[in-house]
Amino acid sequence: MEALLWTTAIVVAIALGMSYPGWRLKRALAQPFPPAWLTILEQNIPIYSRMQPELQAQLQRLVQQFLFQKKFVGCEGLEVDDEIRVTIAGQACLLLLNRFTRVFRKLHTILVYPSAFLVPRNHADEAGIVNPVRQELLGESWGDGRVVLSWDHVQRGAGDWTDGQNVVLHEFAHQLDSESGSNNGAPFLGHPGSYRDWSAVLSRDFNNLRHEAMFQRQSVLDHYGAVSPAEFFAVATETFFEKPWQMAERHAELFDQFQQYYRVDPRAWLAPPAPEHSDPQAGAPPPSYGTVYGQWQ
Repeated sequence: MEALLWTTAIVVAIALGMSYPGWRLKRALAQPFPPAWLTILEQNIPIYSRMQPELQAQLQRLVQQFLFQKKFVGCEGLEVDDEIRVTIAGQACLLLLNRFTRVFRKLHTILVYPSAFLVPRNHADEAGIVNPVRQELLGESWGDGRVVLSWDHVQRGAGDWTDGQNVVLHEFAHQLDSESGSNNGAPFLGHPGSYRDWSAVLSRDFNNLRHEAMFQRQSVLDHYGAVSPAEFFAVATETFFEKPWQMAERHAELFDQFQQYYRVDPRAWLAPPAPEHSDPQAGAPPPSYGTVYGQWQ
């Protein structure tokens, strides 16, 4: 009898332990969305006010879950406040709208630097000799559940939602990419048959971008996407959310693939761009940050 009681007690304890995190999350999500957080979303995510009320409510709930589950760490003396947390969470969670999600299930920590940061890298020179160097980055996505961001460039991305460059969207796209088991530009698509069209369209447009980058031809997609398939996916994600009209016009099939994957149409949140006029500099490549993103290897 005593053994049975002990067994029952252990089973109950395990059940309670397993259900406690879920109970805490439900309790957190039941709280009203703080008005101060809403103000931050309205001020730092320009498209928020143009989203349908249903999507706004979804984003608020995703932000609440993100901030409940993820840890923020300020680096080099940066003090993380609600503006930093809500701005980053709000932009990241745009990638999760309209679908069942565990909210970046592998991610647990976001490291935030005041500005671009230096990371150690190994660089091979022309003779093949590998030397240690320090590279300046705006953001980096790691495979151990961490994302590193420059707050200065997070603010720049929030301030201009039409330039196709957003470090938060870029690095969190890498997090989604890695959920399929590898960071290769093919995130989890849900159905095996989806990968055939995805691979055909993205491979073609990736190779086209490599060609445009090689000859310094203008493109809707930032030339940094030509680095690798993983970077192409992240850059195309930035373009999809910030330059959807141009992407839909010049890369229709690519836009369709991303619309199926992200399950939103950002054209509803942004006015069509003004018609482009002929420009003697039209052949020049699009402007870039001057530094590069990072990606775990």
